[in-house]
Amino acid sequence: MSQSNLSIGKKIEKIRKLKGVKQETLANLLGISAQAVSKMEQSEHIDDARLGKIAQALEISPEVIKSFDMETSLQNVFNAECSGFNYNCTFNPLDKIVELYEALLRSERDKLRLFEQMMAKK
Repeated sequence: MSQSNLSIGKKIEKIRKLKGVKQETLANLLGISAQAVSKMEQSEHIDDARLGKIAQALEISPEVIKSFDMETSLQNVFNAECSGFNYNCTFNPLDKIVELYEALLRSERDKLRLFEQMMAKK
């Protein structure tokens, strides 16, 4: 199945995952069970009222869900384009990942030093 032909349920599932939202979290936001979210994500069609609630829970518009296309979305992410703003990234995303990793590593080393100091005092 091509990305543009995804059912509305699969579009919701992919958007939920891209946003890092677990089924349980979405279920809580909607006041339903995780099993109901799973079943919903298998649906071919969802009525507009329910779609509106899902969109609100995911902090997007129903139109974003309806028109969601994974290929286009990934292309926008990698091109750092924000819809309608034509914003071009001025940095290499891999450099940012390395920068974040190095900051995390420094933080962990600092924690280890602090722990070692605490243990030396005992």
